[in-house]
Amino acid sequence: MSTANPRQLAFSILSRVEEGAYADLALDAELARAGRIDPRDRGLVTELVYGVLRQRGRLDFALSRFCSKPLAKVEPRVLTMLRIGAYQLLMLDRVPAPAAVHETVELARRENLERVTGFINGILRSLIRQQQEIVWPDPADVIPYLEKMMVFPHWLAKSWVGQFGPQEAVVLAEALLQPAPFTVRVNTLKITRAAFLEELLNRGFEARPTQYAPEGVVITARGEATIPGDAVGWYQVQDEASMLIAHLLGPQPGERILDACSAPGGKTTHVCALGENAVDLLALDLHPQRVRLVESGALRLGCRGIETRAWDLTRDPTFLDHQSFDRVLVDAPCSGLGVLRRNPEIRWRRTAKDVTLMAEQQRSILANTAPLVRSGGRLLYSLCTLTAEETTGVVQSFLREHPEFEPEDLRGAAPADWQELFADDGCLHTWPHRHGGMDAFFAMAFRRRER
Repeated sequence: MSTANPRQLAFSILSRVEEGAYADLALDAELARAGRIDPRDRGLVTELVYGVLRQRGRLDFALSRFCSKPLAKVEPRVLTMLRIGAYQLLMLDRVPAPAAVHETVELARRENLERVTGFINGILRSLIRQQQEIVWPDPADVIPYLEKMMVFPHWLAKSWVGQFGPQEAVVLAEALLQPAPFTVRVNTLKITRAAFLEELLNRGFEARPTQYAPEGVVITARGEATIPGDAVGWYQVQDEASMLIAHLLGPQPGERILDACSAPGGKTTHVCALGENAVDLLALDLHPQRVRLVESGALRLGCRGIETRAWDLTRDPTFLDHQSFDRVLVDAPCSGLGVLRRNPEIRWRRTAKDVTLMAEQQRSILANTAPLVRSGGRLLYSLCTLTAEETTGVVQSFLREHPEFEPEDLRGAAPADWQELFADDGCLHTWPHRHGGMDAFFAMAFRRRER
């Protein structure tokens, strides 16, 4: 069992995120390097990493009250340590305040930053003494509140207030600060959901079925053992909103299907399962290493009939015949603002220009996949974001430029208990603050007119 220091690991991961790494990938890599560590320490590492990233606005606001200089002028490594210490003081009741300060000071020493130990100690001890006196931003002053407390850039805070209204913008933003549920999709090619739930309960897990997705399971408390069936492909980690997409595509045995932006492969393998391993599925993605993720996932889950290829679909796929697919899924690259709970660092990396560029890329991908849909076939466009520019804006643009397609109301193909997930135009819109904690997803279907 490794004796790796959890705060040291969290500091290393957060430092990599500051340099541009994605939190989930950096966390997985660091924990893998650490080897077998105590589950409690592993849990603390995860809590510190995601807690600091989600609550960075609150932490910085508090730290700025007691720091003698603007936080922007504090050395980045030192600021990361202060955030780790402040998170424990403000958000973790189980960590005694003196221990949080001591461990943060010791972390500075281990990082050869003895010169700042007094600086760190003074700020954190002031925070202990005076945290009850902090006057926090008023949620009624919505845009400054979103900027200061939740680290939403001004452009995004203003956009959300305009899109959702002041009150709901705050509720949505606060929901996206919460930890996401740990949800898995049961691989129905190998086991039923009922049998998988029984296995979980027998091994000391606490779990429940998802509200909408018929294969989903939310694990609310883990047992001491690993999740049953990991090695033999009983499940795939996947958010419930993501599970809805393959159902809306509606694959049928014998059909030829294109998954245009397939990696890492959760929806690809779900399509195979819904098609009873009897679909002819081509999975494309831009990067060869991500295509390999699709291949390894399909092998683990026992999915057959998948062909893979690396291809940039902002270019014409000249190797594919027009109107040769029954169904096409475009789960497009996007700004990712619907999954901020899982990638909280996105909020301060995205710009308004990024959203515009993403929308252009999405329109290009749709334009290059549209000719591949057969007469009467379905093209499903989905995203894990909620900007109007990438969702309804792209949809309207596509319909203007492609009169050979008509919008398809997804409500007609959805179960009765899914109806609350759709807007009046038949598009799927899931929201973490409205729909049982799912990620924010969007989906719209188009059908090629028959001639």
